[in-house]
Amino acid sequence: MIRRPPRSTLSSSSAASDVYKRQVSTQSTGRLESFAMKLKRFLLRYYPPGIILEYEQSDELRNKSIDLLNLSAETDVELILDQIIQHEPLIKESRRSQLRKLIFKLIEKQELNEHQNFYLFKILRAHILPLTNCAFNKAGDRFITGSYDRTCKVWDTNTGEELLTLEGHKNVVYAIAFNNPYGDKIITGSFDKTCKLWDANTGELVHTLRGHQTEIVCLAFNPQSTIVATGSMDSTAKLWDVETGEELSTLLGHSAEIVSLCFDTTGEKVMTGSFDHTSKVWDVRKGQCMFTLAGHGGEISSVQFNYTGDLALTGSIDRTAKIWNVNTGECVNTLRGHTDEILDVCFNTSGSKLVTASADGSARIYNTMTGACLAILIGHEGEISKVCFNPQGTKILTASSDKTARLWDCESGECLQVMEGHTDEIFSCAFNYEGDTIITGSKDNTCRIWKC
Repeated sequence: MIRRPPRSTLSSSSAASDVYKRQVSTQSTGRLESFAMKLKRFLLRYYPPGIILEYEQSDELRNKSIDLLNLSAETDVELILDQIIQHEPLIKESRRSQLRKLIFKLIEKQELNEHQNFYLFKILRAHILPLTNCAFNKAGDRFITGSYDRTCKVWDTNTGEELLTLEGHKNVVYAIAFNNPYGDKIITGSFDKTCKLWDANTGELVHTLRGHQTEIVCLAFNPQSTIVATGSMDSTAKLWDVETGEELSTLLGHSAEIVSLCFDTTGEKVMTGSFDHTSKVWDVRKGQCMFTLAGHGGEISSVQFNYTGDLALTGSIDRTAKIWNVNTGECVNTLRGHTDEILDVCFNTSGSKLVTASADGSARIYNTMTGACLAILIGHEGEISKVCFNPQGTKILTASSDKTARLWDCESGECLQVMEGHTDEIFSCAFNYEGDTIITGSKDNTCRIWKC
């Protein structure tokens, strides 16, 4: 049995508690006992903003997170402090001053890099054949690239130096990921039907995960870095044990290729998106389907959970995106407006906004709760295959077949910057954790590092 730490949620209906949403998790598998808890230290989580309380109970080290998802410069900090002290038994009035400083530090981080442009830092002639994907580790000091040349390469972000070449696949390396936030492992999914697990520091091959019948095209680590999920053109997803390399479950039920998957923040659920026009939410521990999200009129291109894990987002070639209630499996909103296929979807870190990218050359920003379209990002001259928010949630990055990437303001929809220089389609782009570095990957076989 795969064990997960228990989790409970407390929220109230006041305006301040929209910012203060407290989620409690422990490092043990038992229930929270009522006897003495001793606060050991505060840890900051910048994106999405929150404070982790590390405490001791029954001689065990545990933690709780206080999520401040909508924290901004306009937040009434004293009201937030009142609520935290009132609701959280670990925090006494004597901690108010210390807690105030931490919250202001979090607010400061949300405003970081607000008005700065990015400049081209390095051009990496990354592979001898086109790239497929690129991804940062959490620290942002390393990133990885996959390629049609059957390798994955590890790079130093600050120097542009190639650190490792991960060789061994017998076909295209298509899907790649670090086990963030740890960053000590890498997984690579290939058209050779296997997924390989690597030591990110030495490049040593740890496991080869065999079992799929056709190409692996999507994969992910769970947040605890104990399980890997792989999705394949064979219509199945599989869950694997990171430590042993053994298969834990085969997720059966889709009738066509699985092209997108992701874990929720707890690691208790995984979602798969398929060419059969549906997405499915699965119970990781049981390996069973909880809900089938049916309603799209075309193939699914992209799926994502919001941070709190109560909503799911799906994009489809039917030109719509849908928001789903994860607890009931019901569609709560259908987002229309695009005139061609939706190729990518993404929530911001707090989950308050989402963005869709389309083959019609535009991206659209929506309010998650109302489904209202807040802005239309117009300027690309080709399809947009990839879109993402910066960690602060203030900017959006798009990658297009028009050989450019663009940076947009989330509030106004204004194009802030056009990143030019690639000589072929850009299909991959990403921010680092701090939001001050961008990588773009292109079919021109190069990867570009941009800094601000």
